[in-house]
Amino acid sequence: MGPGGTPADSASTADAHTYRMPLPRLALTPDVSHGPLDGAWWPHCDALELELPALIGTLEPDPGAAVRVTVDSAAWSDAPHTVMAPGRVIAVEPAGPGSEAHVITLDCGTVGRWVLLVVPPEEPAGTAGRLLAAAADPENPLTASRMLALAESGRLRGTTGKAE
Repeated sequence: MGPGGTPADSASTADAHTYRMPLPRLALTPDVSHGPLDGAWWPHCDALELELPALIGTLEPDPGAAVRVTVDSAAWSDAPHTVMAPGRVIAVEPAGPGSEAHVITLDCGTVGRWVLLVVPPEEPAGTAGRLLAAAADPENPLTASRMLALAESGRLRGTTGKAE
């Protein structure tokens, strides 16, 4: 109990437990992207319902704006159809046939639309950092699948995403 506080005040503060996901690990292209990707996102876990609210919150869509997310159905096979976030409901849709693997598309109404490489949560920090930097390079011509393949083989370099 703090000075001037009552036992009830102290108990309610001490008993209140909230959990927030850490800030998203996100890298976006500056201004307008000219490649197939607008950046990359490295989620902390594979639970989309836990990760999406923080990711969408970082992009700051207008209150009440419709937010729609399209996910790689192979990577997020158990994705919910909606995710609750503070002040909004996020609609989640599986990507259609022929869509690229390891990609998430975020459509945040008037704020913008982003196509992001999804770096697997278990990716080592060094590799994930290279993928985040390369995907955020506006001159990067590589697709998400190609970038992940280069990273897996150890051939992804620098921020350009080009192979060594």
